[in-house]
Amino acid sequence: MSDHLTRKELKQDNVALKVGETFGFLTSHRSQIVRYGGGALALIVVVGLGIYYRNYLRDVRQQALADAITLQNAPVGAPPQNGGPSFPTEAAKKDGVIKAFTKLMTDQGGSTEGYIAEYALAALDMDAGKLPEARKKYSDVASGADSNYASLAKLALAEINFAEGKIPDAKSVLKDLADHPTDLVSKNQADFTLARGIMATEPAEARKLLIALAETKSDVSQPATAALGELPPQ
Repeated sequence: MSDHLTRKELKQDNVALKVGETFGFLTSHRSQIVRYGGGALALIVVVGLGIYYRNYLRDVRQQALADAITLQNAPVGAPPQNGGPSFPTEAAKKDGVIKAFTKLMTDQGGSTEGYIAEYALAALDMDAGKLPEARKKYSDVASGADSNYASLAKLALAEINFAEGKIPDAKSVLKDLADHPTDLVSKNQADFTLARGIMATEPAEARKLLIALAETKSDVSQPATAALGELPPQ
């Protein structure tokens, strides 16, 4: 039996144990239920069980996400010396990763983990040149996920817009991201993506943005300096 199956069964046993403990509590406190009202006490118990079960479901989602990411990082060829999954070919790995993320997205739609899975699938679509499919998934994450993961999806949507020649749309998305930074997408990152996207069409504006970013001493200062070298001479 695998460790994963053992953990899963253990979680199920813990839920059963919690229900049994609650049953025992109600039995041993029968007099208090009569005195204070069974409905009120039962409500407290139900709320407690609800919180426990929600935490259990969250653990299941997080484990499924961790398993999918493990597959994404798995080697092709011989299995790692310390154990873990591996794939015989790149094609087999791609199929396995897509299957894992698709199952998570389908089973846990609307949850943070479900949106992360959808974002990962959109990135795979991008790598395969499937821009319409990627746009659909990124748009879903951008409109439904929390602000952090939504901002990542919006950043990717801006890049798709640039790739499809929709420069005004890309600039609009990036301006909004710059005006509303998140923990995962900073104003500097939004401005850098904008500068890179308009280098060919608006080199003067791109240069202005890149010079400002190069002077920030932030995580984009070095990439901005490098990008300046790609611009045509003034």
